[in-house]
Amino acid sequence: MAHVEQVAGKRDKKAVSSPYLHKLQRRHFVLFDILPTLGTVGALWLAFTVRPPTALDLTLFAVMWALTGFSISIGFHRLFTHRAFKTSAPVRVLLTVFGCMAARSSMITWTSQHRRHHELADHEGDVHSPNLFGQTWRLRLKGLWYSHFSWMLKHEYPNVVHYVPDLLADKAIMKADRGYLRWAVLGLVLPGVIAGALTQSWLGALTGFLWGGVVRQFVVAQQVSALNSLTHMFGTRMFKMKDNHSHNNALFGLITWGEGWHNNHHAFPDSANFGFRWYQLDPGYWIIRVMEAVGLVWDVKRPDAERIAGRIQRLEALDEPAAEPTAGARMPG
Repeated sequence: MAHVEQVAGKRDKKAVSSPYLHKLQRRHFVLFDILPTLGTVGALWLAFTVRPPTALDLTLFAVMWALTGFSISIGFHRLFTHRAFKTSAPVRVLLTVFGCMAARSSMITWTSQHRRHHELADHEGDVHSPNLFGQTWRLRLKGLWYSHFSWMLKHEYPNVVHYVPDLLADKAIMKADRGYLRWAVLGLVLPGVIAGALTQSWLGALTGFLWGGVVRQFVVAQQVSALNSLTHMFGTRMFKMKDNHSHNNALFGLITWGEGWHNNHHAFPDSANFGFRWYQLDPGYWIIRVMEAVGLVWDVKRPDAERIAGRIQRLEALDEPAAEPTAGARMPG
């Protein structure tokens, strides 16, 4: 990944593309998308033919799912991409490490892609929009497949010097992020080691590895991909932004760490809170509030009711996309 960043940084463009980058992208897709899918099939076969998952297996799955998923939501997304709050270097490093264990790409890659997504949401150049193919049901299905899976096989790489100069200047998280592949593999192996040590059996180590590592990685991957695909096609729109098809989805709001309130997020990208109504549950924000209460985070950004109402009225009156500044290019450190 460090070499990828160097390649991207040398080009005076917002995004670069090359056979070398595409080779890395295909390799990553095989390692962290295809193999976990096959491993999940194997885990289910083992569960039905040899032994169902034990309480330890399910506990390892839940703990690793929470650590990696919330680190993507709170760390990669709200903190690193949008600067929705501030925190100390040790917390930033931990969020980087656990986020890398999700194997959704390195923190630098993920954040640069997501800042570009906000810059070009549902327009040409948005690397995983499902809405660029057409409106017939066949083309919409093609868009869903592309935004959920196939874009990862070959795509432009955002110029990290343009999109994330603030993160490149953060030595602590950059040092942690360079170990991306190491952390991703550790996220797979660690549950198996823990299960093997506790059960003193190879079968226990295998099922711990499968459920806490492989299946967990597969599930988190599908949840993150669903935010790219499904929430840009289905749900409700509290903020009806022109040519921005982000939607709120109550189901995904709950099971994707609060990320399913995607339309709210696109209207206020720098908000740490994605749920603007009492019924819009945002578990990621609950954790941020707890961390704020104990002094682990500070300067938490959240829009008040007046600002939210004003945005709705302005968008309805002007029928134009929200232009809320996001933590994008050329940010100060």
